[in-house]
Amino acid sequence: MFGPFERMVAWRYLRARKGERFVSITAAFSLLGIALGVAALIIVLAVMNGFRQDLIGRIIGLNGHLAVQPASGRSLPDYAALAERLRGLPGVEQVAPTVEGQVLLTGEGGGASGGLVRGIAPEQLRERAVIARGIRRGSLEEFQGEDTVVVGMRLAARMGLRLQDRLTLVLPQAKGGDFSAAPRQRAFRVVAMYEVGMPEYDGRHIFIPLAAAQALFGLEGAVSQIELFVADPAQVAPVTAEVRQALAGRPLRIADWQGANSSVYAAVVVERNVMFLILTLIVLVAAFNIISSLTMLVKDKGRDIAILRTMGAGSGAILRIFLLCGATVGCGGTLIGFALGLGIALNFDALRTGMLALEGTPLFRPELLYLTQLPAVVDPREVAQVVAMGLILSLAATLYPSWRAARIDPAQALRHG
Repeated sequence: MFGPFERMVAWRYLRARKGERFVSITAAFSLLGIALGVAALIIVLAVMNGFRQDLIGRIIGLNGHLAVQPASGRSLPDYAALAERLRGLPGVEQVAPTVEGQVLLTGEGGGASGGLVRGIAPEQLRERAVIARGIRRGSLEEFQGEDTVVVGMRLAARMGLRLQDRLTLVLPQAKGGDFSAAPRQRAFRVVAMYEVGMPEYDGRHIFIPLAAAQALFGLEGAVSQIELFVADPAQVAPVTAEVRQALAGRPLRIADWQGANSSVYAAVVVERNVMFLILTLIVLVAAFNIISSLTMLVKDKGRDIAILRTMGAGSGAILRIFLLCGATVGCGGTLIGFALGLGIALNFDALRTGMLALEGTPLFRPELLYLTQLPAVVDPREVAQVVAMGLILSLAATLYPSWRAARIDPAQALRHG
């Protein structure tokens, strides 16, 4: 497309010579602007992807990807056969019947707090990666029998709990709704403490064995819900449709994590899109800089263009020369930004550690400490979109100045040059 003559002339025009420094400096700033804009887009999108993945992992790590609940009432009888049927559906990796309810917690030292109890089979709790990774004290191997409990670190600190302490769960209202009856209560032994980095969970959720929860809440032979985990949480909608079809006609309510946490998920998506739009404006401004620098170059080289035309260079050759000048700046900046952004995103953990060491003080409050551990997740499709956008904007910015250069009348340029 570009011949040797056009490449030679374009390269000579891009080199700064005496008296032409300003045009070259403007082109250099245009290249730098494109590079920084593309790099910022790649880095921010990678960090936002990491934030979304980490937040979603913490939310759904405790709650399951979708849940099957009774349409009315609080119990789901005959759950064993129902769970077995759900295990055979495509895309379903784990099925966990659970019992859930609010209780009053009292410790040996006299501390009291409200809490959310979740009854689950011990082997299924051990399979939940977010809990297994978050164990700070004790061990999930001791979570067995009917008198053990796993609590969050924030709850344990608030109530002064230590391992092997007794934690009493009090259910204020006895079965049947008779307010004259004594509250039901049961003591459990603390065998493990977890921390997932979300204050809502670390300070409120506790886990007890499924059989103990059934006895405490009077749900012998029944559960509150059945939680399902799928292979890809982002593709939970097709599995939800399969579950609805398999359970059609039954008085059940099916909810997935996207619907249950719609406000949080929507906020993350909106924030990511807004950041993409804001940073795209940086690339757009840099593209306008290419237009201005190339327009100045065309004006500065008007006499040279006229001489080239009189020597036999066609308007197409002039067009390609200035297209090549602008494309060199724009595409060069895009490729530099791609390399810079990808390098920072792929080494984000090491750079973050260095920044924290230089800062000397935490960047976030203790309850938001998990933000300092966010991974940067690079999505190849997004990187390709950013690079393509940078290249397209850069090439588009060269069209008008190049067209103006090709339309210069040699006679007029020489007369007024």
